[in-house]
Amino acid sequence: MSMFNNLFLSIGAMKTGTTWLHAVLERHPELHFCPEKEIHYFYHRYVDTNRLNESRRLANAKDRYLGSFNPKKANIDRIRLNLHWVAAYLNRPVDDFWFRNLFQMRQHERYACDFSNLNAHLPAEAWPQIEAQCDNLRVLYTMRDPIKRLWSHTKFHLQVTDRLDCLESWTPNQFETFVRQSHIWNNAEYGKVLSRLDEGLSRDKWKAIFFEDIHIDQRGMLRQIETFLGIDPYDYPQQLLDRRLNESAKQEMPEFFADLFAEDVTRIKNEVIVQGFELPEAWGERG
Repeated sequence: MSMFNNLFLSIGAMKTGTTWLHAVLERHPELHFCPEKEIHYFYHRYVDTNRLNESRRLANAKDRYLGSFNPKKANIDRIRLNLHWVAAYLNRPVDDFWFRNLFQMRQHERYACDFSNLNAHLPAEAWPQIEAQCDNLRVLYTMRDPIKRLWSHTKFHLQVTDRLDCLESWTPNQFETFVRQSHIWNNAEYGKVLSRLDEGLSRDKWKAIFFEDIHIDQRGMLRQIETFLGIDPYDYPQQLLDRRLNESAKQEMPEFFADLFAEDVTRIKNEVIVQGFELPEAWGERG
């Protein structure tokens, strides 16, 4: 028997609209999302077995699901379901059964869905192993103009670590040192991600899209994703499509920023083209 039945994975890249896609697609009646948007189970299994250690899961559960609530206003069914899910999240060992049980509240929905950006960094040999555990696997990868994504990721990371003042004070060398850290830079290596997907899965199992195309035609891109998954079209509320989530601080990119990574960006664009994709016109613009 297959472990995961129908499984839909969105694997990033970071700061390419995946949070917006998650918020919109979770309305679809054929898609089931557990409370945690980014589980990172497959990254834990194939790359870093410390990613879902007990202390990290306990901290996440406390911060996100076991906080205080007003008993006069809280919905008892919602609290009960949260506790039920957290119990599964804190279970051990962290293995394939653990991951499957995170979706135990799935009912009539066709797909179990996980939007873990770190899964973009799985080795090529992991993908056939994951597919072998599924009746049906679908993987979505989203790209964005490399320089604009790097700048957005830089701002966002400094924002969540309470260091926004660095945007005003850092020298070009400090910016480059920061951006080339693996946890920032690896998310820009679109060509490597595409190559690993292409080596590990047949093209009907994975789809790559562009952040810029989502903005040009939101409903058209959502229809493409629904077709890729083989699910019925859904009429998403316009108010939901208009939402902006996880926006970075409003800070203009310094003139020197793009020049720091110009050679890398040229390489990355060429690697995407080699994989058979036509780059959006916006990628030719300097942000």
